[in-house]
Amino acid sequence: MSGLKLFNTKSGVTEVTPHLAGVEGDVQDLVEAHMETMLGVRFLASEYSTGPLHGGRIDSLGIDENGAPVIIEYKRGTDAGVMNQGLFYMAWLVDHRDAFRHLVRDRLGVHAAAQVLWSAPRLICVAGDFTRYDIHAVREHRHAIDLVRYRYFGSEHFGLETVVSFAGRAAAPKTGSRSRGTAKAQRTATAGGTMAELAAAVDEVLLGLGEDLTKVSNQTYTAYRRMQNYACLVPPKKAKLLVYLKADPAKVDLVLGFARDVTGLGHHGTGDLELTLQSERDLERAADYFRESYAVA
Repeated sequence: MSGLKLFNTKSGVTEVTPHLAGVEGDVQDLVEAHMETMLGVRFLASEYSTGPLHGGRIDSLGIDENGAPVIIEYKRGTDAGVMNQGLFYMAWLVDHRDAFRHLVRDRLGVHAAAQVLWSAPRLICVAGDFTRYDIHAVREHRHAIDLVRYRYFGSEHFGLETVVSFAGRAAAPKTGSRSRGTAKAQRTATAGGTMAELAAAVDEVLLGLGEDLTKVSNQTYTAYRRMQNYACLVPPKKAKLLVYLKADPAKVDLVLGFARDVTGLGHHGTGDLELTLQSERDLERAADYFRESYAVA
């Protein structure tokens, strides 16, 4: 379980007494208004109709920072049906890819629509709480699912806490013997053996920071995420690896040739802090930067 993340919704002094929303729609409205900040997801549509035959309305539709489609469903309190409802809509979405691509094209442009990552669609359930049956069921499904608990704190702060995050059965495995399989695949795909071994070590370290971490790969990078990306690893080049982190470049030590601020500069992956790794020693130096980024994601 990740730590509680608080978002200031107004200015002024806040109370700290946690409570639920008066109505479900209040949570939906707040998350939709700040979706990219809270979830790392760009907002596309609210109450999206799945048509007269299917007869449903998706609470929120979005696309995450890696290009994956995201369905978000909300419940005021504890509701055992929230995940099943979301999976019902997920099945519709996967069968109606053109409708989603058209929505992305209309909202974000042709390039974004061409880059949709259909290998990793996500369901995010935001609710007052979840049952142990919900938490168990998440791991029985093939889709990526995040169960997120919310709370209001007074009238000024809103908190989100990831209860469980599952990358889906088709996603890359995390640790142990399966990580060795990932390392083998990287060695096969990369001509430079030394850099491939370093990439495998970076992969192990990035996934080892918490139980709430998942990863997803696209054509240009592999993202390591909690609710949002905290690190992106670009495929190894001949003599170096590039890792992009969510940590604020203004709050860490920038070291010439190792850590630099790339705010406003185009690059693969997400994050404004770039690390250049060329050796195991660089990986050791990177550990504090990784932890700082993990803490803020």
